[in-house]
Amino acid sequence: MEYTDQMKNRVKRVEGQVKAIVRMMEEGKDCRDLVIQMSAARNALDRTIGVVVSTNLEQCVREQIEKGEDTDIFIQEAVNLLVKSR
Repeated sequence: MEYTDQMKNRVKRVEGQVKAIVRMMEEGKDCRDLVIQMSAARNALDRTIGVVVSTNLEQCVREQIEKGEDTDIFIQEAVNLLVKSR
């Protein structure tokens, strides 16, 4: 699978959020503010997982259809990946 610049940028944004969280901890920021930022980072990562899995699924399904083969296994695998990520 080829990972797009959009996917990489999403992960880089999460990386920036995590670095900011560490900085907040070092500065002794309020717990509520910290948890809000942690939640935002987790949500951003969850959305990125969805983009990666859905893009891969789309590619796999297209290839299988072109070959005239069944796509069920790829769909089930994508669902399993999403379930594991939660």
